[in-house]
Amino acid sequence: MIKPTQNIQNIKNEIKNFYEKDVAVRVNLGRNKIVNFTGRLSGVYPALFTVQPYDKNYRGKTSYAYAEVLCGSVKIKALADKA
Repeated sequence: MIKPTQNIQNIKNEIKNFYEKDVAVRVNLGRNKIVNFTGRLSGVYPALFTVQPYDKNYRGKTSYAYAEVLCGSVKIKALADKA
């Protein structure tokens, strides 16, 4: 059995550091469907986090569970600050 390199608590802490920052999100919807968008991490809750997309016409899901990040179906990373 392969031990996971991260756990839910580590992922929660990492995402909590992105709060109110610009992020890039990559969502694997299965069957070779991948959605990429950028937005602002607008909420961090005990069971999930929400992202407010910059594209107002975006019609996808914008709230994700930490388990989705753990299993790899959602990837989130901070964008470089605009100075």
